[in-house]
Amino acid sequence: MSTAPATDTAAEHDRAPKNGFDRFFEITRRGSTLGTEIRGGIVTFVTMAYIVILNPIILGGTQDVAGNALQNQQVAAVTALTAGVMTILFGLISRLPFSFAAGLGINSFLAVSVVGQLTWPEAMGLVVINGLIIVLLSATGLRRMIMDAVPMELKIGITVGIGLFIAFIGMVDGGFVTATGLPSPPVGLGSGGSIATVPALLFVFTLLLAGILMARKIKAALLVALVSGTVVAMIVEAIWHLGARGESNPGGWGMSVPTLPSQWLSLPDLGLVGQVDLVGSWGRIGAIACIMLVFTLVFTNFFDAMGTMTGLAEEAGLSDQKGNFPRLKSALIVEGVGAVVGGGASASSNTVFVESAAGIGEGARTGVANLVTGVLFLLAMFLTPLTSIVPSEVASAALVIVGALMMSQIRRIELKDMSVLVPVFLTVSVMPLTYSIANGIGAGFIAWVVIRSLAGKARLISPLLWIVAAGFVIYFARGPLEAVIGG
Repeated sequence: MSTAPATDTAAEHDRAPKNGFDRFFEITRRGSTLGTEIRGGIVTFVTMAYIVILNPIILGGTQDVAGNALQNQQVAAVTALTAGVMTILFGLISRLPFSFAAGLGINSFLAVSVVGQLTWPEAMGLVVINGLIIVLLSATGLRRMIMDAVPMELKIGITVGIGLFIAFIGMVDGGFVTATGLPSPPVGLGSGGSIATVPALLFVFTLLLAGILMARKIKAALLVALVSGTVVAMIVEAIWHLGARGESNPGGWGMSVPTLPSQWLSLPDLGLVGQVDLVGSWGRIGAIACIMLVFTLVFTNFFDAMGTMTGLAEEAGLSDQKGNFPRLKSALIVEGVGAVVGGGASASSNTVFVESAAGIGEGARTGVANLVTGVLFLLAMFLTPLTSIVPSEVASAALVIVGALMMSQIRRIELKDMSVLVPVFLTVSVMPLTYSIANGIGAGFIAWVVIRSLAGKARLISPLLWIVAAGFVIYFARGPLEAVIGG
């Protein structure tokens, strides 16, 4: 008698949920374990914790049109609060290991381009409106239709592009790549063309250690590497007192100094929650200018999140042959809610963070990892000083490793056809070169419809993709358009 049925039965038994918690989150079904999810959630938090420090620097360092500025401690508190709430909410509803926090693209756009015209409450009001539009698009199914219209080659290209993007972020944050301040080359290696600072060497040490551990298939490789790098960084700081990087101290630590704080606990100041004005901006700068700002926010939020979730789902092995993943509609709706919640708390739009790939690289496959990350963010409201223990030079090493893992997806694309190669190449290259996922997606979409149609393959292009590509043309030309309309 054949033993195949018994083997199949044993395999099915191994995949059977162990309890209701396991069944709800599909831990065993996705080939994971509770311990793996916890480790993945911790790794994701470690690689994302910098946002609690960086978001206040970006938002708190800019005065609005009325001369008012957001207080750094208040921004740090609401940043941790909204990240924790949205990460947990997404984990419970979508049951996917995609964590949330204030999106760097939108918070920078607000600080640089918006609050010079508006007050902070008015600017955050536009963020809320942007979120409501995205929720509407998701609830009606239009956002899903756009994702379905994207060819699989471009979806994989987005994954690869995001991999290069986060690897580039990691190299910059790690001090391995720096801006030269020159027209050419705009970036260079380390400091003056060499890796001459101790923090940058710690980045290299952590990166190589993570690579070695993963190559040897050591469990919790990323977490072990991050903890080891942090311990070494604390010892180095205790011996040499490098301090924070600045003009007079170029060899210091980038975003945080790895020392134990004198004060561990602090009560969060949540005074910014609810400080939002939904209508004031329309009277201050006019409807047309507001529409252009909202258009930019929606496009950035919409396609950054779409690209990030597509890439993360691919890396986690949760996508089907069309690139869709479980509970897609609910995931898209909750992502829109993140913009509403972030704007309503003055933390800026909360969206899926590409650093979630670090937890996925550690093995996270379910929303349980989100529960862990979210709880750690909520604790960070009270333990804000502790979030600075892990220096960015150490945390960013994990991003480079995960970027390499995501880049491996390129093998799935047939690149002999130039009408596929060029759009995919633009998608992959424009993301890191412009520091924007949305820009890479836009370049790829436009190139796809133009090149494929003129190559005699117009019938294979979804009409919806044409509409989105036209929207990206407007998105890329929004500066001149705003000048013409405003004039």
